[in-house]
Amino acid sequence: MDNKPKHGLARGLTNYGDAGFSLYLRRSFAKSMGYSGEMLARPVIGIADSRSGFNNCHRHFPELIDAVKRGVLAAGGLPIEFPTVSLGEVFLNPTSMMFRNLMSIDVEEMVRAQPMDSVVLVGGCDKTVPAQLMGAASADVPAVQLLAGPMMPTSFRGERLGACTDCRRFWAMHRAGAVDAQGIEEIEGNLATTAGTCGVMGTASTMAAIAEALGMALPGTAAIPAVHSDRLRAAEASGRRAVELAKNPIRPSQVITGKSIENALRVLLAIGGSTNAIVHLAAIAGRVGVRIDLKKLNALSDSTPVLVDLKPTGQYYMSDLHAAGGVGAVLRELRPLLHLDCMTVAGETLGERLDAEPAWVDRNVVKPFEAPLSKEGGLVALFGSLAPNGAILKRSAADPKLFEREGRAVVFISLDDLAARIDDPALDVTAEDFLVLQNAGPKSGYAMPEAGYLPIPAKLARAGVKDMVRISDARMSGTAYGTIVLHVSPEAAAGGPLALVKNGDRIGLSVKARSIDLLVREEELAKRRAQWRAPVAPPSRGYAKLYMDHVLQAEHGCDFDFLRKA
Repeated sequence: MDNKPKHGLARGLTNYGDAGFSLYLRRSFAKSMGYSGEMLARPVIGIADSRSGFNNCHRHFPELIDAVKRGVLAAGGLPIEFPTVSLGEVFLNPTSMMFRNLMSIDVEEMVRAQPMDSVVLVGGCDKTVPAQLMGAASADVPAVQLLAGPMMPTSFRGERLGACTDCRRFWAMHRAGAVDAQGIEEIEGNLATTAGTCGVMGTASTMAAIAEALGMALPGTAAIPAVHSDRLRAAEASGRRAVELAKNPIRPSQVITGKSIENALRVLLAIGGSTNAIVHLAAIAGRVGVRIDLKKLNALSDSTPVLVDLKPTGQYYMSDLHAAGGVGAVLRELRPLLHLDCMTVAGETLGERLDAEPAWVDRNVVKPFEAPLSKEGGLVALFGSLAPNGAILKRSAADPKLFEREGRAVVFISLDDLAARIDDPALDVTAEDFLVLQNAGPKSGYAMPEAGYLPIPAKLARAGVKDMVRISDARMSGTAYGTIVLHVSPEAAAGGPLALVKNGDRIGLSVKARSIDLLVREEELAKRRAQWRAPVAPPSRGYAKLYMDHVLQAEHGCDFDFLRKA
């Protein structure tokens, strides 16, 4: 019996009860597509294509994938692309987050089921890269992550604009009456003008940086703009490297480890990255049996400075970070804090990579370790009676004047309730109050949308209020800003303490103490708990049922319980 490892088209043969017949049939059908016997004898490199007509970030993928194929062919491999679920952030209802796990299953099963010796994962839009990394970690076939790259900013009336922090800034001005309907329509056509992901340090850019920090993307490839010729060269190099990995495998399980995840957390904190990355990184880590401890996150945050001056917390764009030295410049500054022995898909350790890199960096964009933008990391986890399992605050995007205070709760019981009442002139609210949104978490029926960026009530916005404390079990776009407490766990829809908050309750917030507490007597909370009912009936069929039956809370990455590695 031949027990040698199978390669190329001989991998994972379709079972007809006769292996020889299976390979013969597979080769026959492959030849119907015009392949020669010589080509079919080569290592097979899969190319996971996540483009879609509903995904604006990926509209340049045909050209990008052609470059991957060029690299594969030059290195002696056979490139075969295949489609997967595509997650266009703004085109999915109720939210792309609901379908991230579905895409991860698609990627995992297609990589495992189809005959490929390695795979290039081509993605970019917010939930796409986490889904691909989750799937790759579970399939554990050698993989290279190729990022879409960020959009370029646009010059508009003497101002640089880019998706999507500027989207939110102008919409806030529109709500406050400072930009009229004609003005907002004109701005609408000048915010996102090239292919690629949002050009600020939003979730897509954050996850690109994390993919490189983990070692799953080639060095220097995270920040290259989508329309830059270097992006095509990165694609070609990724194809070449995938062939090398087919011959000398380095598997995702050798790259995504406890140490590399800690490195990625350091980078996340140093770049002032998206709060969503905590959820996604927890899900990726769970696929290799690593748990991210939010209290450990606080310890890392206290010792990791913010170094990158990008929107939404700073002034520059991702294209500026690429020109300034990219993620490599950040890694060099963080070097004393990193695990340098982590292996990367490039076939070198992180330390070997940094030893070989040039030292130049633009200090306008990437600050030195000794003179950071902030001595503490951009994210902090809060715990207390309102969030026993934790909540997240992006302090680098928040107003420090709001960090230590107590406020009166103004409660919205759902997104529909929020939409109906937030701009009501009769709403009983002041700038000192805490806006509280319930039932917007993973099991809420809304699937944890990016609704945590609760709008400032219209009457306060018109009066000049720019920020106030906002609390929810929802997420927030990485492009957003403000003093916003997110991912409160357990969520309201699961009966967590957030579900028990009523109008007029007092809530205490202390970023210094890492605490958020509902200041209501336990006797009263017990009465409310006894009266609580789940806000939505469970779905009866389809993916929605699978999702609701198995989705975990935010601290576990909102992954499905059966997909995590023990």
